[in-house]
Amino acid sequence: MPRSSSKTTEPLTTPVQFLKGVGPERAELVAKIGLKTVRDVLFYFPRSYEDLSHVTPIADLEEGVVVSLEGVVDEVDLRSRGIGKSVLGVLICSDEMYLRATWFNQPYLREKFQAGQRVLLSGKAKRRGLRWEMTHPKVQWLDDDESSPSGRVLPVYGLTEGVTQGRMRRLVQLAVEEFSQAVEEPLDPSFREQRNLLPIHEALQIIHSPPDLDALARARRRFIYQELLVLQLAVALRRRQTRVLRSSPQLPGSAEVHRRIRRLFQFELTADQDHVIHEIAQDMAGSVPMNRLLQGDVGSGKTVVAEYAMLIAVANGHQAVMMAPTDVLARQHARTLARDLAHSKVRIGLLTGSISAKERRETLASIAKGEVDLVVGTHAVINEQLAFDRLGLVVIDEQHKFGVRQRAALKDVALAPHSLVMTATPIPRTVSMTLFGDLDVSTIRVSPSGRQPVNTYVSADERRAQWWEFFRKKLREGRQGYVVAPLVDEVQDSEVGSVEQLFETLSNGELEAFRLDLLHGRMTSVEKEAAMQSFANGETQVLVATTVVEVGIDVPNATLMTIESGERFGLAALHQLRGRISRGSHPGFLCVFADPQSAESKTRLEAFSKTTDGFELAEVDFQMRGPGELFGTRQHGLPALLIADLQRDSDVLEEARRDAQDMLADHVDAADSALLLLLRKATALYGQALDLADVG
Repeated sequence: MPRSSSKTTEPLTTPVQFLKGVGPERAELVAKIGLKTVRDVLFYFPRSYEDLSHVTPIADLEEGVVVSLEGVVDEVDLRSRGIGKSVLGVLICSDEMYLRATWFNQPYLREKFQAGQRVLLSGKAKRRGLRWEMTHPKVQWLDDDESSPSGRVLPVYGLTEGVTQGRMRRLVQLAVEEFSQAVEEPLDPSFREQRNLLPIHEALQIIHSPPDLDALARARRRFIYQELLVLQLAVALRRRQTRVLRSSPQLPGSAEVHRRIRRLFQFELTADQDHVIHEIAQDMAGSVPMNRLLQGDVGSGKTVVAEYAMLIAVANGHQAVMMAPTDVLARQHARTLARDLAHSKVRIGLLTGSISAKERRETLASIAKGEVDLVVGTHAVINEQLAFDRLGLVVIDEQHKFGVRQRAALKDVALAPHSLVMTATPIPRTVSMTLFGDLDVSTIRVSPSGRQPVNTYVSADERRAQWWEFFRKKLREGRQGYVVAPLVDEVQDSEVGSVEQLFETLSNGELEAFRLDLLHGRMTSVEKEAAMQSFANGETQVLVATTVVEVGIDVPNATLMTIESGERFGLAALHQLRGRISRGSHPGFLCVFADPQSAESKTRLEAFSKTTDGFELAEVDFQMRGPGELFGTRQHGLPALLIADLQRDSDVLEEARRDAQDMLADHVDAADSALLLLLRKATALYGQALDLADVG
């Protein structure tokens, strides 16, 4: 069981400049990388390590084997081999034997080598006549007073200008030797023993000066586990505060309620939809606030599930609100609800930033009086002027586009309504446990029957004529299509044409015989609504647009899509765009024209063309970009992890999550429990981002 130590943490706030041999000048340098106190230094973990436990003398070198050796620079020779070509040769002396290190076309390295300088080289050695040679070895410059690293695993720290590795190592070692014992141990011996964790003081010493790789792995695991445990405690604490300390209206779904709702739909629900609806109905029937994430691939039928949940609230005499990230999507939801509920008594209100001041006043008044049952809107829904009569359910669409604090603000509009958040960007499990760990997760895997596959192609410019001929053929058969460009306006020095330019080019070229319209985010709401309505009615055959069509447009007859400059789109955006076509009974066809210049871009486009499974693509995106960029960690306000990695350390994350939940379950009153130190760390790090109450 965790416990807090009686040791004081006051010494850890000692400014870096008071460490032996540092002083104000060097303290100012390391402050640039965030090292201001002793605590900062102790937990400034190495970015990598050099395994020098087996440093090899020149006499024992073997061809083709990666080795490390220590020596002194004897000679430095830089020779030109024509324009832009050079060879840098550095002769290294070690134990009265010599090795030549060479670097091609890297003349800037010349200034870093001086005769008499101690260096550490790592690479593959090859014999050249009587002498050994290394080509492009990794090199570390050792300070004159730095002890020999031979036989050790050497830490490599992130540096700033004016600070060498040797000085940084000495700075950290001084802090560890003098202050590591002042660090509080938040885990008691029995707890550590059960989970095979080193004591924190021992782990600190090893992680900064590991005797071998096995010991290093154990030290790293201690800090990875603790970092993830604190994070998961924060998430679990938020979950507890939301569900245990607050209550919601009970909104049961009787057999009669379910019968009346299902009668409104002109189609059969899928088994996945039925299962998810059952989970949601059970949650809403209780007095604990539902806090559920609904994830499903594009076109899987999430909106129908959300509509069902909102109707359960209305059937119980409560209001429901659905918030979407864009005006386009909010209006699409409002149209869908109006169509499905045309023969019911349910009253629908639209609240977006683009409606007139008069409409806004009237809608706000109607909502406050309870004259509106379902409210659909954008961020405008989060407004202090907005008052509900009896709010029972909040639905947030495209969860990843909203921050934690945004959904908290909406739920605080009234007394603890139930909450359902949705995303069409499937979330890898490790990310779900972290960014959305306060939510129960429901998943729709199978799309409604009748949905046709989308044939996806990635092509270069030489296939354009062939593609446009096929595109025109399908238009003549009665289908409709999209052409998507990444930019609105032309950008100087950019080879990517704007959407307006693309519209003009196609109108007077490849698609001049067809009816085209334009749609982008800078148009007014009236203009966007008119363009979408014209396309939905079939009056427009081709919609030339930006990614404003990524969500919110549902035209079953649209089966064609061309994406220009596909290398400029993320994997999730490409998949969302693909979800706009083949939403009816005809198969879809998508061609992405791209000129990928990086390996990452090529991998992304290859993955996109090979699978239409959004869950599989989410994992690929996660592997390529990591959780911070993929799901906007900054947007959620969560600080970056110092040593843990959600993808690499997924097994440790699972363990930490279970332990965090067990700790809170076993210690209901945190103020009287031994968890206080860990919970204080959790609230200090994540309290503002997750709206956590102070635990003292």
